[in-house]
Amino acid sequence: MQIKVEVNGEARVDEVEPRLLLVHYIRERLALTGTHWGCDTSNCGACTVLLDGQPVKSCTVLAVRADGHAVTTIEAIENPDGTPSALQEGFRQKHGLQCGFCTPGMILTGTALLRDNAHPSEHEIREGISGNLCRCTGYENIVKAIQWAAEHAEEAAAK
Repeated sequence: MQIKVEVNGEARVDEVEPRLLLVHYIRERLALTGTHWGCDTSNCGACTVLLDGQPVKSCTVLAVRADGHAVTTIEAIENPDGTPSALQEGFRQKHGLQCGFCTPGMILTGTALLRDNAHPSEHEIREGISGNLCRCTGYENIVKAIQWAAEHAEEAAAK
């Protein structure tokens, strides 16, 4: 089946099998390996990407579902000048990652959260990332990283 999809701002036309998962399309066909494949059951959130700006777990979405839509992966999250986004910088500043496996999904989920709510409370952050599992950090520094990004987003955008 032919799909037309915009991935990280680039128009793509590809032939895919109807049963191909979006995570496999992204990783294997497009070689965008920042999207991690963790559990195949939508429990971990490591495969989270943005589909038309909304976080989805790409291990449970068929690639054909992306036909006519825009997909954003972690590879497109940096600022236009190539510097880290405020959220990426927040993860660095607040030590929001340990092994890094969950980080792309957390950053994409956090990106959508901050787009919809520029100044979320701690409770709203915890609720917003609740679909993403981290086995290393205990979430404290991930929450602090998102809070840091919320506090510094305007100054990062001004650069």
